[in-house]
Amino acid sequence: MSIRIIPRLDIKSENLVKGIHLEGIRVLGRPEQFARYYYENGADELLYMDAVATLYDRNSILEVVRQTSAETFIPLTVGGGLRSLEDIRNALHAGADKVSLNTAAIRTPNVIREASEHFGSSTIVISIEAKRRPNGGYEAYTDCGRESTGIEAISWAKRVEELGAGEILVTSIDREGTGQGYDLDLTRQIANSVSIPTIACGGAGCTEHVLEVVERGAADAISIASMLHYTLLKNEASFEDSAGGRFRGGYSRVGDSSIKAVKRCLVESGLECRLEG
Repeated sequence: MSIRIIPRLDIKSENLVKGIHLEGIRVLGRPEQFARYYYENGADELLYMDAVATLYDRNSILEVVRQTSAETFIPLTVGGGLRSLEDIRNALHAGADKVSLNTAAIRTPNVIREASEHFGSSTIVISIEAKRRPNGGYEAYTDCGRESTGIEAISWAKRVEELGAGEILVTSIDREGTGQGYDLDLTRQIANSVSIPTIACGGAGCTEHVLEVVERGAADAISIASMLHYTLLKNEASFEDSAGGRFRGGYSRVGDSSIKAVKRCLVESGLECRLEG
């Protein structure tokens, strides 16, 4: 299977934002600008997540989706605040190719079955945001990592596959935004417990972290945010200007990298991925 590289863009209102542990979000610029650059530079898919939709019980991301889908021609997954079949339909009509569900899926698991039957399982990505428990194991969280559920994450992964999900997006809340690397144990346990593709998310700080989560974490696809966003802000003047120059020199958490550099690393290690140029 070809390893997919999927930039993750967290959206608040009309802005691309980034935080640590899914909290403390800061404005980085215009999401369409970043998405277009990633599309032109080898991204296999794009992931848009409304960072505050569930918190405010609304979804305001669709206009950003419309603009992006008119300029990029790779699969686009949209998540955050989708609660019903109508919400999913609206996202797809706006230009999304897939939708990501978390809070709604945990509150009403049957929505996974209903959505997969209506729109096809390949359209339904279930997001599992997990924290390591003090006594071992992992717990699934909702509301963009804010709310504890008491649900064991690995068992939940098995359940969502049974209900018809086509993919699972695994985000380590503990690692997200830290640049310390992916939670290999979390990703591996979920990937090995299901037969549908597993997307690893949360923690990339260097190219080697991506290789690790494929080789040791059994991930089928990789979602990356900070490492790509901050590299652009440092090295591309137009991106720095769009963020108001407020992040100049402030990128010590993560190293510089790019989609092409990540893919070259994977190919040189004997892994298959789409590499152009």
